[in-house]
Amino acid sequence: RCFYDQKILQNTFGKWKEQWTVCRERKLSLRADNHYRHLLLNLIFRAWRAYVCQQQGKRNKYYIAESHAKKQTTLRTWQHWLVYVDVQRTKHGMHSVALAFRERSHLRISWAVWRRQHYQKCSERKMNILALQHWAQSLQFRAWLQWQELYLYTQNEKQKDTRAVTHHQHWELKRCMGAWLGYLNLNRVKKRQNELAQEFHRSRTLQRCFSNWQLSWECRRRMHAHQRDLEKHTARITLWRVFAHWKHYVLCVEEAQQHELTEKHYKCYLLVLQKFWNRWKSRL
Repeated sequence: RCFYDQKILQNTFGKWKEQWTVCRERKLSLRADNHYRHLLLNLIFRAWRAYVCQQQGKRNKYYIAESHAKKQTTLRTWQHWLVYVDVQRTKHGMHSVALAFRERSHLRISWAVWRRQHYQKCSERKMNILALQHWAQSLQFRAWLQWQELYLYTQNEKQKDTRAVTHHQHWELKRCMGAWLGYLNLNRVKKRQNELAQEFHRSRTLQRCFSNWQLSWECRRRMHAHQRDLEKHTARITLWRVFAHWKHYVLCVEEAQQHELTEKHYKCYLLVLQKFWNRWKSRL
């Protein structure tokens, strides 16, 4: 059942990942990661709770079986003791009857024969009782050994299943983390290329404007030779102002881009740090 749930969850996550690749939206990625992490934690908690309940049930059964075995052993001992008391009472009664008979009849030979037979019967009865006790204890010991072997085998199987599930979950998390880091690196490279292209376009535009302005300035100088010094001074002031505005604009743009890159890098670092922190807490 756990493997089936994991396969369903894996297929759902694959379909969602395809949709996320098409949409390219960061909010959907964060929501999906949170949802997937919550589902994994819920599955792990359910499996752990079922395992704890099963272990508690087995422990209770073991205690009940041990208590029942002790009660059975005490009951058998009490029954054997009662039989032994009855046998001793019977033996003492028969011994008293035999002594009275011997005193009455003074038949020593008959008394010796009866005593020998009585001793043999008592010995046989004791041997039978001991044999029955040994047979019952051996059966109980064999049943206990078989139950213990079965219990150890089931415990080993449960531990193997738990290790396999944990290994599969760790492998899935590692694969998802690798794919996410690759996507971030690709976005960084593309963004850097776009920034370089925009800077090159701005420099080309500025160079073109400067060339056009220089041609116009040369024409004006040829047409108005007597105002050459004034126009040169005015052009220099204008050029200085344009260059100052352009430099201020470039510095502002670079500072904003640097701040945005720093903020994104810090957010990515916090996200990775949070994932590793959650993974460490789940292991703990």
